[in-house]
Amino acid sequence: MSGNGDAAATAEKNSPKMRVIRVGTRKSQLARIQTDTVVAMLKALYPGLQFEIIAMSTTGDKILDTALSKIGEKSLFTKELEHALERNEVDLVVHSLKDLPTVLPPAFTIGAICKRENPCDAVVFHPKFVGKTLETLPERSVVGTSSLRRAAQLKRKFPHLEFKSIRGNLNTRLRKLDELQEFSAIILATAGLQRMGWQNRVGQILHPEECLYAVGQEGGCSVPVAVHTVMKDGQLYLTGGVWSLDGSDSMQETMQATIHVPAQHEDGPEDDPQLVGITARNIPRGAQLAAENLGISLARLLLNKGAKNILDVARQLNDAH
Repeated sequence: MSGNGDAAATAEKNSPKMRVIRVGTRKSQLARIQTDTVVAMLKALYPGLQFEIIAMSTTGDKILDTALSKIGEKSLFTKELEHALERNEVDLVVHSLKDLPTVLPPAFTIGAICKRENPCDAVVFHPKFVGKTLETLPERSVVGTSSLRRAAQLKRKFPHLEFKSIRGNLNTRLRKLDELQEFSAIILATAGLQRMGWQNRVGQILHPEECLYAVGQEGGCSVPVAVHTVMKDGQLYLTGGVWSLDGSDSMQETMQATIHVPAQHEDGPEDDPQLVGITARNIPRGAQLAAENLGISLARLLLNKGAKNILDVARQLNDAH
């Protein structure tokens, strides 16, 4: 017995140490759930590696008494994690794509994007309004949201409602809704509620006709821009819109492009700078570039039709308040 034990101990001592990959994340419960999911996928792909999760608070997590658009800081939920990457304290970080700044810091790249979940927004109602919709809420009911994108669109669609900023992680916002009697409903991301296991709190899913959803790497918390995409019969349809802060002025356009995606295709070259380091399996480089160019073309169309003026006014009004 002792001999076998000594041999096992010696073998373990002499075995090579597994490489540890340090994964940065925010401390919120939702961020940890998302990070745990990514780490589980990485472990399945690389069983010879160990993963250590390092959680930290960001500026957006610490300042909870001010609307996101008023803080005046870029990269609200990513800056501290970016600094950790720069200092080599972590090897990679996991984010919600909508939290990323439009322009990444030098030498940073998006290594992977997980399969998309439902991108639409959801309405969670105060218990006394369960069974209602935004349309059937009483006049002047207060709806909470931390997003100018949501507020601008919904003010236009539901002028009988009032919209007010609500901050905090999902747990905090739901507690404020249920306990404070201040909000009749709040708007949250459907995907976040699903990942937390709180599907039962969803009272209404906002479809694109009511509220276009967030752009990945959208232009910051003070820019009310949104999109909707549909892939049908080899055609990618992209709808984009911009709104004034009160929703009174808006612009919306749709464009389409042909996207050829064979049933099987080898990954394109990984060093193509146009694709920001992203490798999409089974999607040829030409299809990725066609989708990217569609987005650029739609943005240019909106700008040429006056979207810049709407966004400039929105920024000025937001800064003034």
